[in-house]
Amino acid sequence: MPIMRPGSLKDPEIAELFNKHDPEKIFEDLREIGHGSFGAVYYAKCNLTREIVAIKKMSYMGKQSMEKWQDILKEIRFLRQLNHPNTIEYKGCYLHENTAWLVMEYCVGSASDIIEVHKRPLKEEEISAICDGVLRGLSYLHSLGRIHRDIKAGNILLTEQGVVKLADFGSAAIKCPANSFVGTPYWMAPEVILAMDEGQYDGKVDVWSLGITCIELAERKPPYFNMNAMSALYHIAQNEAPSLQAPDWSDIFRSFVDFCLKKSPNERPNSSKLLTHSFMTRIRSPNVLIDLIARTKAAVRELDNLNYRKMKKILMVDSCET
Repeated sequence: MPIMRPGSLKDPEIAELFNKHDPEKIFEDLREIGHGSFGAVYYAKCNLTREIVAIKKMSYMGKQSMEKWQDILKEIRFLRQLNHPNTIEYKGCYLHENTAWLVMEYCVGSASDIIEVHKRPLKEEEISAICDGVLRGLSYLHSLGRIHRDIKAGNILLTEQGVVKLADFGSAAIKCPANSFVGTPYWMAPEVILAMDEGQYDGKVDVWSLGITCIELAERKPPYFNMNAMSALYHIAQNEAPSLQAPDWSDIFRSFVDFCLKKSPNERPNSSKLLTHSFMTRIRSPNVLIDLIARTKAAVRELDNLNYRKMKKILMVDSCET
């Protein structure tokens, strides 16, 4: 078989992944709401359905174009197979000028954006509600034999209706167990760091990352964030597991974080088991995340000019409607 060049749709299996229309004619009002190493994410309106969507644009030009193209295909295939209320909804993919336009449902912002706006930790009830959505999404992924491998506040999105969505499956593993060194250092489980020497790991690495994310939401930064990435990796692998620092968190929350951060994967519960923990099952207000989003929007409107420009993406739907 000859190797297809990046962007080639001669292979029918690849061609079926992409919509044949010109995305510039279908989507309008594109405004950037985020970016990363892959490219940028845009707010957009679909002319056909009048629906608001998010579009992740990923170029496969330049250096390592074949690897970029393969990564794009992997992410599309991964997203197409997902169907769960707590994973981001995939809506299609288009090609335009050596760039893939990955179209997904639109979310207001990430848990990371929210703590950035308020400049204070989240409340325990809010963290509990977010963890509940994350664990439901993870239980679904793990039941399919998938591993997310990059759980952190920046990849946990919230919709206008307060629904938690797992996003950014660029690092995800399609097979379990896996053995590659993938993820964001500060949130990485010890067994991922040691995988090169000691072999394989499973979906429990996502549970560890959720425990670190709880500390991030409760203290605004993950442990070891003041170190460079290499030092942090060494400490995660060698030291005792981190825990919540402030004295005013409840014993139930501490217990939940400690369970997530068991250093031995054999002692760490899986995502389904954690849904039965009392931190998940205790009574919460049904509107806790809707209220959090409303307060976040109000806070963004009051930010000074510089910070407002940085965070106005949270008000994108409101400002475009008016």
